[in-house]
Amino acid sequence: MKAATRTVRLGLTEPLRISRSTMAARDAVWLSVEHGGVTGHGEAVTSVYYGLDTATLHRCFADVARELRRYPDPAAALESLRSGELAGGTAPPAVRAAVESALLDLVGIRAGRPVHRLLGLPQPPVAATARTIGITSPLDAAAQARALTVSGFEVLKVKAGLPDPEEDVERLRVVRDAAPRARLLLDPNGAWTPRQAAALLPRFAGLGVEAVEQPVAPGDPEALAALAERSPLPVIADEDAVGLEDVRRLAGRVHGVNVKLAKCGGPHAALRIAETIAGSGTELMLGCLTASSLGLAPAVHLAGLARWADLDGHLLLAHDPWTGIGGEDGYVRTSGLHGLGVEPRVVGPGPRAAVDAA
Repeated sequence: MKAATRTVRLGLTEPLRISRSTMAARDAVWLSVEHGGVTGHGEAVTSVYYGLDTATLHRCFADVARELRRYPDPAAALESLRSGELAGGTAPPAVRAAVESALLDLVGIRAGRPVHRLLGLPQPPVAATARTIGITSPLDAAAQARALTVSGFEVLKVKAGLPDPEEDVERLRVVRDAAPRARLLLDPNGAWTPRQAAALLPRFAGLGVEAVEQPVAPGDPEALAALAERSPLPVIADEDAVGLEDVRRLAGRVHGVNVKLAKCGGPHAALRIAETIAGSGTELMLGCLTASSLGLAPAVHLAGLARWADLDGHLLLAHDPWTGIGGEDGYVRTSGLHGLGVEPRVVGPGPRAAVDAA
């Protein structure tokens, strides 16, 4: 098998502000794996929070590319990846997720099957995705909420976490007024103390918020679980639920866990998490980083397992270089094509780096 990478800059339509940062663009590194004249694709994106820059991603993919030469076919490589032999050790979860996605895409195309069937999920997923409204003025938040619900979005996720919580309350209030029938999620990205969260959550529950993600700073899952026990609305762990061991500690103690493939390590790891929480009272949320349709597609194939789907990262882009998972009408879905089911749009030339192309 041969592998190559390409780096593309993904610019957002407008900067997205959350409690800890503001982002206007990020790099995506595409991994292409070719075998027998067929190519599968995966994507990892840079992230300051997860400590991933472009150089790190290229270095990790170069290591994987050298390893791939040992395998007779993509199915064998996929099995090795899942056992921890290929891209194991110190490879970041986002790299493992992109490698698994590329291999699943390749195996699916060669077998004439979509990825969700390879993962044992027979029905083509269709899910209402949340659409994020960042930290912005109440006037802008209300305008976004109205426009999004007109477009078909039924779930809106409002970012919070300003130094003055009253500004967050006001932003949520105007969104509720502008979109009275929308399901509302709240995400402070860990900005509140446990005391602040305990005081604020009843007020947000009164405004009809359906659930809150990671209201308190990550690093103290016991505090998060204690807050969830007395919270008037469901509490979803995000930054405190990175991988399987984190989820095991929280299962049955929080109302949900936000699973991002880039933080847990890929679709197979996400399935193990879903199996772990089944019947515990903790439900699955599928989340994402801001990425292209290629990066979002593997999670879309799992969307039928989730109570909450927050798979709008590609919708925040000024230009999505891939297509195939929809979302513009408020619903993400698989395309019916084999593999991941995504196809490239016409993209201009960008920086390229060949990896083990021989």
